[in-house]
Amino acid sequence: MNKDKKTTIGGQALMEGVMMRGVSVGAMAVRKSDGTIHVEQWDLPEKKWYNKAPFIRGCVNFVTQLKEGYSCISRSMEISGIYDEGEPTKFDEFLYKTFGEKGAEKAVTVISGILSFLMVAVMLAVFLFVPSYLFSLIESMVKADISMWKSAFEGVLKLALFVGYMAIVAQTKSMRRMYGFHGAEHKTIACYEAHKELTVENVRPMTRFHPRCGTSFIVITLLVSILVYSLIPLEPGMWLGIENKALSALLRVLIKLPFLPIVVGISYELIKLAGRHTNVFTKIISAPGLWSQRLTTREPDDSQIEAAIEAIKPCLPKDGEDDNW
Repeated sequence: MNKDKKTTIGGQALMEGVMMRGVSVGAMAVRKSDGTIHVEQWDLPEKKWYNKAPFIRGCVNFVTQLKEGYSCISRSMEISGIYDEGEPTKFDEFLYKTFGEKGAEKAVTVISGILSFLMVAVMLAVFLFVPSYLFSLIESMVKADISMWKSAFEGVLKLALFVGYMAIVAQTKSMRRMYGFHGAEHKTIACYEAHKELTVENVRPMTRFHPRCGTSFIVITLLVSILVYSLIPLEPGMWLGIENKALSALLRVLIKLPFLPIVVGISYELIKLAGRHTNVFTKIISAPGLWSQRLTTREPDDSQIEAAIEAIKPCLPKDGEDDNW
């Protein structure tokens, strides 16, 4: 028996639950307010060539999983009843009077989606723009030529902003709870990879850190971006003779965007490699991401582990399927 099984099964923490993705089936298990676990499963679409082609699959799968993840989080909120308690607000009453009960629920979903999109857009704008602008200010105050350090400075600052954001978010009660489910997801996959029966007792002592985690992917992407952008001339402000620091920084951000698929593609292949093999190289590239998971995972309680186990069961390979790399 292979003692070092590497599975393609992955997952995501939800509000009061866990989502898992297997070879042909996806599933989510959410603990309801009455203490029971609600399980839903769905067939995954057959993989096309662009889901398998190296470097191309990274961007395609990343966008697909983001969309699926957001949908599952929204669904988990409904199932768990996490926002059912409390008196309706005046805005809720307005929606019910205007659209009716069913229409109001759809309106809330649409509005939540728009607000989430705007929030992410603002965060990305700050995340991408601020490092470039800060370096431009520093560069204007230093007489020596430090342009060679621009990509490294921006990358390190982005990494610091990301870690700082995770550290702040981890202090909220709801996210601490969600990070417990994140830990349960990792531990359950680790138990399956260890060829052990999926029980609470077997899952509990497993590691809550996993090299294929989404947190690790983001960290690797930030590190790869430092290397890629340092090899590409990205000074549109200089080419156009623009002296305004803010405008120059904005143009620098915009010219980076076409290269983003390259960064994501390389990062995706690296994290797939880290999940497939265990050697000195993969341990090195996995180390920063595994460290960052100390912020985005917590030791789960038994009720969280139970939900993760229920989520992974429908995703286990069926007869004739291969979930190995």
